[in-house]
Amino acid sequence: MCFVKVDSRSLEKQKGEYMLAYLLILIGFLSRFLPLESNLAPIAAIALFSGVYLNKKIAPWVPLIIMAVTDLIIGMHDVVLFTWGAFIIIGFMGRALKERKTPLSIFLMTIGASLLFFVVSNFGVWLVWYPRNIAGLVNCYTMALPFLRNTLAGNLVFSAILFGSYEMAGKLIGESRYRGVLFPVK
Repeated sequence: MCFVKVDSRSLEKQKGEYMLAYLLILIGFLSRFLPLESNLAPIAAIALFSGVYLNKKIAPWVPLIIMAVTDLIIGMHDVVLFTWGAFIIIGFMGRALKERKTPLSIFLMTIGASLLFFVVSNFGVWLVWYPRNIAGLVNCYTMALPFLRNTLAGNLVFSAILFGSYEMAGKLIGESRYRGVLFPVK
């Protein structure tokens, strides 16, 4: 019989990451049913946050689960591959923030995530709903500009809330016995 020694700190870290992932999925799920303006949603902020604080095996699934489940309830659309794909890419962008997260880098990455979502999702809209020529492309992105405003505003606000509250809670909790549950152990 072989016994495998399990590191209790790694179990605590894994438990903490799953708890955080479930919480983010719940927040994202509920937010999709709030009466918010179009594109004023926390999904990109959740994807970015997940990339920073969750391990690389969990992070891409968080926004994908939120979008897949809620789109099945709200209604599927022709550009799901583009919207879902953009959120997965944003999660990977969060990985780049992991080691050098500062308020400025989070702010800049949030703007980058907003622009990426705008470009990718509207490219899908152009392919499906507009003439496939330069005039159709320009018209598509021009018509989408009001949505970019809401995307930027929502992403900046929700990123500030997620990152700010998490970091503040981490400082308040410090090394308490709940740290491993709420904040994955390093």
